[in-house]
Amino acid sequence: MWDERYSTDDYVYGTEPNDFLREHAGLIGEAPKRVLCLADGEGRNGVYLAGLGHWVTSVDASSVGLRKAARLAEHQGVALTTLNADLTEHEFLPETFDAVVSIFCHVPAAGRPHLYRQVIHALKPGGVLILEAYTPDQVPRSTGGPDTPDRTPTAAELNEALAELDIELSRECEREVMEGRGHTGLGAVVQFIAHKR
Repeated sequence: MWDERYSTDDYVYGTEPNDFLREHAGLIGEAPKRVLCLADGEGRNGVYLAGLGHWVTSVDASSVGLRKAARLAEHQGVALTTLNADLTEHEFLPETFDAVVSIFCHVPAAGRPHLYRQVIHALKPGGVLILEAYTPDQVPRSTGGPDTPDRTPTAAELNEALAELDIELSRECEREVMEGRGHTGLGAVVQFIAHKR
C-alpha cells in the first residue's frame, strides 16, 4: 500500500517537517546527536533533523518512500541513512539513539507492544522520544490518517506502554495538520514527549 501511495512525483505529505516536531526539536540537544525517525516515509522529518546537524536514520516499510527520502536529502545537501524495515518485527541495537522521533507512525495494535519495547531499548539513557499520532477519533474524518482505529494509539495506551520513561507531555487534542495532500485539516492527535532515565 505505501509503495503505491508514494509512487508519485510529488511528496504526499510535503517536504516540510511536522509542526509538533519543529516546535520540540530543541529537546534532542545540541547537534550532532543520533536520531531515529520511525515510519519516516518520504523523509521530510529526517531530512529536517539532518539539516539541523544530527545523524539521522530514517526507517520505513516502503522502499519507494525511502528512495524519495534519499532524493530529498540529496537535494537539501544533507546526509541521511535509510533503513527498510517492518517496525512490528525489527530489533534495534540497544542504547544507540539520543532521540527517537515518531510522527504519524501507525502500525497495527498487535505490533505496537514490540515497537514500544524497541523504542525504550534503542534510546540511550537521557534520550528523548518525540511522538505525534492520530487517535481513534480521527478515523471518521476525511483529513488524513488511518481508516481503522486499530492503527491509532491513545494517550492512555502510551502512558501504560512507556511508563518506564519519564513522561513530560501526554495529551490528546485537536489541531490543524496541513502537510502536503495527505494531511489536510483539523485532526485528532495524541502528543507525547518522554525521556529515558
